[in-house]
Amino acid sequence: MPDLVNSHFKGDATIVFTEGVSHAHEVAAQAIGQYDMVVAVGGDGTINEVASALVGSETILGVVPCGSGNGLSRFLQIPMDIEEAIKNLNTGDVAVIDSAQANGKPFFNMAGMGFDAHISEVFSHGKHRGFISYIKSSLLEVINYKPQDYHIEIDGQIYDRRAFMVSFANSSQYGNNAHVSPQASVQDGLLDVCIIKPFPLYSFAGLVIRMFNKTANKSRFVEIINGKHITVKRKTQGPMHLDGEPEIAEANVKIDVLPASLNILVGNDFNKVA
Repeated sequence: MPDLVNSHFKGDATIVFTEGVSHAHEVAAQAIGQYDMVVAVGGDGTINEVASALVGSETILGVVPCGSGNGLSRFLQIPMDIEEAIKNLNTGDVAVIDSAQANGKPFFNMAGMGFDAHISEVFSHGKHRGFISYIKSSLLEVINYKPQDYHIEIDGQIYDRRAFMVSFANSSQYGNNAHVSPQASVQDGLLDVCIIKPFPLYSFAGLVIRMFNKTANKSRFVEIINGKHITVKRKTQGPMHLDGEPEIAEANVKIDVLPASLNILVGNDFNKVA
């Protein structure tokens, strides 16, 4: 990686290798005011660590995607090829995007409860990463997973739902071009609350296909509601993921949007599709 940076990045760069959880956040926080840009090399989880330090500052976040799904990077049209992503640091446009918080913890691409959070937890303990491993985990777990009851308040409106999962989408996709909310925007000051209703097992493959052809919002098993201030209550604490990173969240979770809170370098084609 250092050789690629030296070959393709036109500015001066200091390269730091992280040494553990939260180290990327610490490095990014120290860089504010000293560097114009901080570049996250990794997936959505790494972006989360770095971006959470930069929210509200003038420092620009750059990204070289190296994760399993790269959901936010794909949405922002950042090249998946490492060399091209480094070149994009020279030529990409700066966009101001929204971020969000769940019980005070930041996320930038996607958060969720239910099956996707369960799979994030299972996946985090697996020996292999990548799209194929994620699909295998999903197929093994979907057979026995049970929907849960959620009491959801979105900007003052109440929705009681039994759901397979509930996702909170800032961008449209989880990663690997699987779009749960095809019309989501990182610049509209809103989150898309995506409620996946219980469905017969034989419909699972159809739902997955819809995500990849950007028609999930047209499924009778999918309900999408836009909002700024969201509260979710469930019977007990349980799994939740923030940008793909699993944790155990409280039974009550408060989610808020922070409009136009992060400066990020996007791909040259982003404004063409945004």
